[in-house]
Amino acid sequence: MLISELVHQIEHYEIKNFNEDFEIQAIVYHSKKAIQNSIYVAIKGYITDGHRFIEDAMNNGAKAAIVEEFVDTNIMQIKVKNSRRTLSLISDIYYNSPTKKMKVIGITATNGKTTTSFLVENILKNANIKTGLIGSVMNKIGDKVEIAELTTPESLDLQERFYEMQKQNIDTCVMEVSSSALELYRVYDVDYDIVSFANLAREHIDQHGSFKNYWMAKSSLVKNAKEGAVAILNVDYDMIASLKYNTKADVVTFSINGNKADVSCVNIELVGGRARFRVNIEEDIKFRNANISKDVFDVELNIPGYHSIENAMASICIALAYGIEKEVILKTLKEFKGVERRFEFIYEGDYLIIDDHFANLKNINSTLESISDMPKNRFHIVYAIRGNRGPTVNKENAKALISWKDRLGIDKVIATRSIGNVTKKDEVKPIEEEVFREEITNAGIPLEIYDTLYDAIKKAIDEAQKGDIILLAGCQGMDMGAKIALDIISKKEIGIDKEKLFDPIKRRISEIDKIH
Repeated sequence: MLISELVHQIEHYEIKNFNEDFEIQAIVYHSKKAIQNSIYVAIKGYITDGHRFIEDAMNNGAKAAIVEEFVDTNIMQIKVKNSRRTLSLISDIYYNSPTKKMKVIGITATNGKTTTSFLVENILKNANIKTGLIGSVMNKIGDKVEIAELTTPESLDLQERFYEMQKQNIDTCVMEVSSSALELYRVYDVDYDIVSFANLAREHIDQHGSFKNYWMAKSSLVKNAKEGAVAILNVDYDMIASLKYNTKADVVTFSINGNKADVSCVNIELVGGRARFRVNIEEDIKFRNANISKDVFDVELNIPGYHSIENAMASICIALAYGIEKEVILKTLKEFKGVERRFEFIYEGDYLIIDDHFANLKNINSTLESISDMPKNRFHIVYAIRGNRGPTVNKENAKALISWKDRLGIDKVIATRSIGNVTKKDEVKPIEEEVFREEITNAGIPLEIYDTLYDAIKKAIDEAQKGDIILLAGCQGMDMGAKIALDIISKKEIGIDKEKLFDPIKRRISEIDKIH
């Protein structure tokens, strides 16, 4: 594609230093990745301004730059209102709009995006549909897998992945859509066929500035859905329910709390922490490109936790809207083993060990509510204090734990700074530890804080007795917790089947080769 052809397709204010037309060899937004005859997009970020590196990009071969303000250099510059928005547009154009040639399912929520996307992708695979997956754990193109760096990649990287999927004749891509991606235009030019919004809670306020801004970003996935698309909405949340009247898409609603909806969940019970429930579709649901028939059927989940019901209901509605047979959906839900660190049972011996990423207040409360409904003797919690999140998050997390003190019989909290298991960026600052300590001790709960994950987890395992539950809780600081726990058990339990013991973490993305 010639630069002149691209310029004609984007809104711009002015062009400077246009000396000759040229064939575009690449689009980049990092100056170091610039090559001969590439376009460099200068983005103003939170930490640095890409306009500072235009000269570097030019020295590396870039022949044009997308800018929001002209700089004093000889490179061709195309001035636009918003570089991020333009990056999304030109990436879609450069890769010939790949999402218009496949089906794309976009999944957003405060919690459960990852589990829901994995569930949906597994359902589609079991229906013999060739799939791609984009999310916070991994990106998958056919059988190739790479560890994810962002929940939703930058628009250029995202469109390149879609292009690769198209070349491999992928039928459908299932993707998590984060609030950051929506706010920063990463997914602005993705052509969605089905979108889902399953829950909403206070999260990422530090990034978005306010809950209102967070909501505006999240809701835009549904508000901007095209005519002919299907929007799956959980009407147990009033704000999400209101989107039914603010989208061009056909809407399918669901509820697990008894609210009036197209698809309802009833007769919920937890057996050994795993849910069973009945799905009611009281009448046929008809929309432009598909139908969902009136039906009643029972669902059995293999993944534990009360919150898994919400994820399963979203997945069921997505799959039915796609046109997947009920039998395939039910079989997948019964066999699906879950996603790493999402209320994951990693050891079921004399005592139970659960690993959860404890990402935000809704996630914390859902996790602890699920544990409160499970039979147990004593409850042990090992909490990785959150680094790089400031005092507010750790104070709120401490208060959430305290609120479950009586129902869970929390008589002690074991915490860790996770030294040696987090990057410098995620190290726990003194103020983050201080506010957590203050809240827990003021509530009259004994607190033990260890430097390392190993010491904290070993303490809990040494104290655990038959019928107890241990929760490994925390985000980056607890990422290695499951492996450490299983290593401790393998040395402690003489004659244990190590192959079986380590089976839960063999499915983890860290065990899978990256794409090179």
